[in-house]
Amino acid sequence: MGVTLNPYLHFDGEASDAIAFYADVLGGTTQVMTFAQMGMEGPDANKVMHGQLETDHGITLMVSDMPPGESRRRGNDVTISLSGDDDPTLRAYWDKLSADGTVETPLEKQMWGDVFGACTDRYGVHWLVNITPSA
Repeated sequence: MGVTLNPYLHFDGEASDAIAFYADVLGGTTQVMTFAQMGMEGPDANKVMHGQLETDHGITLMVSDMPPGESRRRGNDVTISLSGDDDPTLRAYWDKLSADGTVETPLEKQMWGDVFGACTDRYGVHWLVNITPSA
C-alpha cells in the first residue's frame, strides 16, 4: 500500500451539509458517524465526529464538526488542490465549487501553459484547480 494524502476539513455544525455538497461536486460515496453514535449526549451529539468521501477518481475527503468547546476559524485554514489532465471532469468540479462562492483567479490558461483557477466555495474552503494539457 502506498501513501495517500487527503484533506480533512473541520466545521462548526456544517459537516453533514458540507460532505453532501462535496459528494454532489466530486461524486463518490460517503460514510458519516456522529458524536451520538460514539456515545455522546447533549446538544452537540448529532454533529459529525467523522465523515469520509471516497470517489471513483481516487479522491478521499474527510470532514468533522469541531468537538464541544472548540471552534473553527473560517478562512485560510485549508486549501485543496485538484489537478490532472481530465479537462471535462476538472471543469465540472470547478463550476460546482465556484458556484455560490468567490472566484479569486478565473479558470483560464496561465503563463505556465496550464488552465488554472482559484476559488473559495460557499463553506469558506479554498480550492485550486489546475488542468494540464493532454499529451
